[in-house]
Amino acid sequence: MRKLEHYISAGGKRLRCGYTTGTCAAAATRAAAELLLGGVTVPSVVVSTPAGIEVVVDVEESDRGDTWATCAVRKDAGDDPDITDGILVYAKVEVSAAADIVIEGGVGVGRVTKPGLDQGVGAAAINSVPRAMIEAAARGAAEAHRYTGGLTVTISVPDGVELAQRTFNPRLGVEGGISVLGTSGIVRPMSEEALMSSIRLELKVLRASGVRDLVLVPGNYGHDYATEVLGLDEGHLVSCSNYLGVAIDEAALLGFETLLLVGHIGKLAKVAGGAMNMHSRVADGRAETMATHAALAGATAKDVALIMEAPTTDAMLDILAASGLLEAAMATLTERLEDNVARRAANRLQAEVVVFSRQRGLLGASRGAAELMERHRMAGGESR
Repeated sequence: MRKLEHYISAGGKRLRCGYTTGTCAAAATRAAAELLLGGVTVPSVVVSTPAGIEVVVDVEESDRGDTWATCAVRKDAGDDPDITDGILVYAKVEVSAAADIVIEGGVGVGRVTKPGLDQGVGAAAINSVPRAMIEAAARGAAEAHRYTGGLTVTISVPDGVELAQRTFNPRLGVEGGISVLGTSGIVRPMSEEALMSSIRLELKVLRASGVRDLVLVPGNYGHDYATEVLGLDEGHLVSCSNYLGVAIDEAALLGFETLLLVGHIGKLAKVAGGAMNMHSRVADGRAETMATHAALAGATAKDVALIMEAPTTDAMLDILAASGLLEAAMATLTERLEDNVARRAANRLQAEVVVFSRQRGLLGASRGAAELMERHRMAGGESR
């Protein structure tokens, strides 16, 4: 199997990246569509990922009938300890009477059973970005062979049924298999030691450049909201991944004067519950935290129970909004979030918080957050 030769440096180590199940599904789709429409078995395909990196993926299995073709590629997770590393991802492409490209899930791809996830109830658990990649792969082959009819693409992961039992999928409301995921198409290695060292190094470099006011975000959602919605200076921003406690400690040690944490409710609900490492293997408690603040706002026992059963924080927010308690619940949650972050900072620096959701925007901000946000907006090219 061809390996992805793309590396990142983290914690003084050179780590090899891999590609997501979404990239695998797109690659298998392109290969199967080429076999169906062109009649040629291709040894490998090129996939353009949302990260801007082109990957060459080997095709391991191929088969063809009169109106269908199927191909498989093997997942390469690089140096990331991903349980899906090495599995085969299949795509079956069939001629369809429909006028468009239809994407379905086969064996080993889960089905959504609860509202609030990326896909609706009953749909295959193939998220939006992988769906777009799969559609682009099928459409690219159709255009190359001047085919104008419809195609049905079915993604299957035979090992997915067993693997799903080792994930949070059943609890989240995805049954029968794994989810086909990936927002960038590329898997960045998640060595805990290397990630924490990388965070410390990035903070050290930023502080050495003269920056005294820091913006921390847990990941891509926080980064995009901080820069694109709030208009904060990207030059003052550091991603702490799941390691908020480590980042706060290091920021205080390095002498940063202020810290503004900007994060999605899905991550920061954990912090409001007391977690300083937000990785799902270490802590969750989102439902318990959201249910507690719903109850403080006056939610009924029925609504509290619904929140405890909801698969995502977005679904929990929907329940709060429907009961008219969203604002009150987010106010007390934000207060607890602020208290927990300030307690970790231990008066070593001023710490403020902003919490949001992608669907509802700003959900809460601590008392001093507005002042810090304005400071970061004004900073521009300054080194404050």
